[in-house]
Amino acid sequence: MALHHLRLALLCVASLPPLAARHRHHVLLFTPQARSWRLLSAAAGPRGLTTAAAETDDAGGAGSGDDFFAEESTSWRSLGVSDCLASALRGAGLARPSLVQAACVPHVLTANDVIVAAETGSGKTHGYLVPLIEKLCSKSSTTEDYNSQDTARMAHDIALVLCPNVMLCEQVVRMANSLLDKSGEPLKSAAAVCGPKGWPAVHPDILVATPAALLNYLFDYDPEQRRRERFLRNVKFIVFDEADMLLCGSFENQVIRLIHMLRFDEKLLSRAQDSGIEVPLGSVGEYNEDSSFENAQFSSSDEDNEDNIAQDRSVKLENSHVGARRDWRRVRKIYRRSKQYVFVAATLPQSGKKTAGGVLKRMFPDAVWVSGTYLHRHNPRYCTSSAGWSEDTQVEALLDAVKYGLKSEVHDANDFPRRTMVFTNTVEAANSVSEILRQVGIPCILYHRESSLEERANNLQSFRENGGVLVCTDAAARGLDVPNVYHVIQAEFAACAVDFLHRVGRTARAGRSGIVTSLYTEANRDLVRAVRQAEELAQPVERAFSRKRSFRNKLKKQALQKREASLS
Repeated sequence: MALHHLRLALLCVASLPPLAARHRHHVLLFTPQARSWRLLSAAAGPRGLTTAAAETDDAGGAGSGDDFFAEESTSWRSLGVSDCLASALRGAGLARPSLVQAACVPHVLTANDVIVAAETGSGKTHGYLVPLIEKLCSKSSTTEDYNSQDTARMAHDIALVLCPNVMLCEQVVRMANSLLDKSGEPLKSAAAVCGPKGWPAVHPDILVATPAALLNYLFDYDPEQRRRERFLRNVKFIVFDEADMLLCGSFENQVIRLIHMLRFDEKLLSRAQDSGIEVPLGSVGEYNEDSSFENAQFSSSDEDNEDNIAQDRSVKLENSHVGARRDWRRVRKIYRRSKQYVFVAATLPQSGKKTAGGVLKRMFPDAVWVSGTYLHRHNPRYCTSSAGWSEDTQVEALLDAVKYGLKSEVHDANDFPRRTMVFTNTVEAANSVSEILRQVGIPCILYHRESSLEERANNLQSFRENGGVLVCTDAAARGLDVPNVYHVIQAEFAACAVDFLHRVGRTARAGRSGIVTSLYTEANRDLVRAVRQAEELAQPVERAFSRKRSFRNKLKKQALQKREASLS
């Protein structure tokens, strides 16, 4: 949706023509007079929107959750979870594990490295939290208060979870702390180190952090150079949530740096165990840092990475950390493992050495891979539709889509409050869409990177509690778990396959159903056709897009090659 078109639309929105006529059974016809709608689904008929709930009921309940939960014979106990933790899960409303959780929990309970690549809304977060809490409980460790400048008292195992942004860190902490024992206290305490949050005064069992915040703490001034080494020694389990994003872009150097440090600590500990001679903490005989790196700031703030979109860039293993005198390949020798690494992502392409999946295959060749049923594919729990618009019809199409999602007839009686998410590609477009909706009396909430962290948190909480319409950029597309989002609208078509998959993954989560409406222009027509073809052929959506450039440029290049071939 062109920004100047949206601005012009603000001037004429008061004189909009009547909404498009409704088909019987309350199905909207999004049909501009000058063009027909291009449906992403293979179903025949000129329908622009349809309720997935109604369709799946007729088809036998594809959206009933039967393809989300594991078999009834599979329980938390059967996966190796203790009675105490299973009871806490039931108290949190998780009576049965999902298919992804049933597949990954047993592997994470072992000492194996695990890579979990599964579609959004499949239960990945509890898929790694549950086995980690089980392991920590089995260690019978105690929580102690300690001074943030003196970590000498740290003496028990720590689970470290790395997330790309503050909102996701806080969400993981809430989920971990919601698993309570009989006294109402968390089974294992979790705390976040991100954004304005400093190091916790009470030593947590699960530390959730952004890479920048963690590195800034570890490389803060420490005369004895022991806080860093003690922390790394006590970290036994490391989770990389949104792993494809953490291994690319502005996170790349920070995350590879942390892997260097953690792996090197494993090597030192292995040598000590083999030789029987303890290697003192703070030993720098084999792994040194430049003095200039000691006080380096890794990012001006965590907000800088809030909208970072994972593109497939090479992870430069040999030069990825600043000032290190040994590269990854020299550190990577045979040694006894003492830490477990878990990588979790909803999009993890493996084709090519430079993709995130390709990098993980080289760095962790013995890791166990767990893949979701609909990884990179169309999820049958949501119904997709696409609608073309011109300058004259774009506002009407957008308003029809938003109003359809708010109608009571398309919702189950239990789906309250009703939630709709409207995605744009830029902050400016989000502001324009928000103004259009407000001028016609549709209240909405804004969510984008130019808002403060506090404003984003408050707006997201309001959306969770009260429902309504959330107008957002891709800052809200990754990781955030908002229950019962029934309708996702792409006011502007996604810029890449990763964005597309994460956007549509905001609905039809945890076994529920939903609808996705994508508005597109003439410039996007080839892109919509590519997505539709991938869906009809049951192919991964990623094949419809280029990973090194925008898929629009890729399709233009293919069209040019065809024309040149025909002329020759």
